[in-house]
Amino acid sequence: SVPRTRILATGGASHNKKILQVLSDVFSAPVYTIDTANSACLGSAYRAIHGLVAETNVSLADVVKLAPEPRLAVTPTPGAEEV
Repeated sequence: SVPRTRILATGGASHNKKILQVLSDVFSAPVYTIDTANSACLGSAYRAIHGLVAETNVSLADVVKLAPEPRLAVTPTPGAEEV
């Protein structure tokens, strides 16, 4: 795994802690979720805003600074990388 890697989970499965735990253990990375309905639409909206302000040289990172902060859902189970 890459240092400082984290997984951002969205959609229906992001409400299932067991699925999130498997992701965390397999990729040896913490999994974060956001409490926003239709998060795929939210991502599209941020890209649209970025397109609208593209002429002002505003980066996508600056646009998404207003996004809700993801919350930590699960961390890798100790020893999972051995499996």
